[in-house]
Amino acid sequence: MSNDDQYGGGGHGEVGGTGQTRTRLPDSPSDAYGTPRRTPRASRGLVTVVGVVVLLIAAIAFANQSQDTPSEPSSDKAPASSSTAATGTTPLPAAPGTIPKGFAHNEQGAQSAAANYAVALGSDAMFKKDSRHALVDGVYAPDAAARLKGPQDDAYSAAFLTRLGLDANGNAPQGSTFVTRTVPVGTRVESYSAATAKVAVWYTGLIGMSGAKSTDPVRTTWATWTFELTWADGDWKVVSESQQDGPAPVPGDVAASSSDDISKAVKEFGGFTYAR
Repeated sequence: MSNDDQYGGGGHGEVGGTGQTRTRLPDSPSDAYGTPRRTPRASRGLVTVVGVVVLLIAAIAFANQSQDTPSEPSSDKAPASSSTAATGTTPLPAAPGTIPKGFAHNEQGAQSAAANYAVALGSDAMFKKDSRHALVDGVYAPDAAARLKGPQDDAYSAAFLTRLGLDANGNAPQGSTFVTRTVPVGTRVESYSAATAKVAVWYTGLIGMSGAKSTDPVRTTWATWTFELTWADGDWKVVSESQQDGPAPVPGDVAASSSDDISKAVKEFGGFTYAR
């Protein structure tokens, strides 16, 4: 190129001592002086992508390692009672075979009393005079208990007990097991005040004689037992009660067990003292 052009004119000297300026066109495919140079921006982008991929792989590996890490062995120490305790009013302690007493003076206490009284009054203790009188005295208010004992004794007559397969004292024949249990399903408060409460107990029951010669096999019943309660002497007591059938669900498809299996189950699976 001439020395007179604006890039290397006279008075500014010559480049390379040849009087010519060597010019490289940027990234031209027809550059005669060499292959195009790589764009630095593209190199930096590639490094960034590779870095992201490496970090992603490391994160996945860390997550998998965390999932595969075995948990610490559980302690042999029993969990605190608070972790498994039922909510609500604390259940009352009661000796086996006795009726709980001292129920809370609130709606839940009334429901608990009604449910437990249904269990007690539906037990086989009601078919023997002495234990029946003890139950009535423990469940009913004093005036109601005094009023009911006579009529109940008449109702549980020798003829009635005989129809159930029991002797005059309420005992089952040797080799047989008399089964009668009440199993509360739920309770409903019909009315409540500080002095009185009306609570309905929906329950399923077992009744019958289990034995090789039994003509009255154990069967299930469904009924609702409604209790009129009064607050007397620091506890809920029954003033009156009534029953009606149902509600009853559709029977399941489980085949009936043999009398031996029923007798064994009744002996092995004790009834509950506290029902709620």
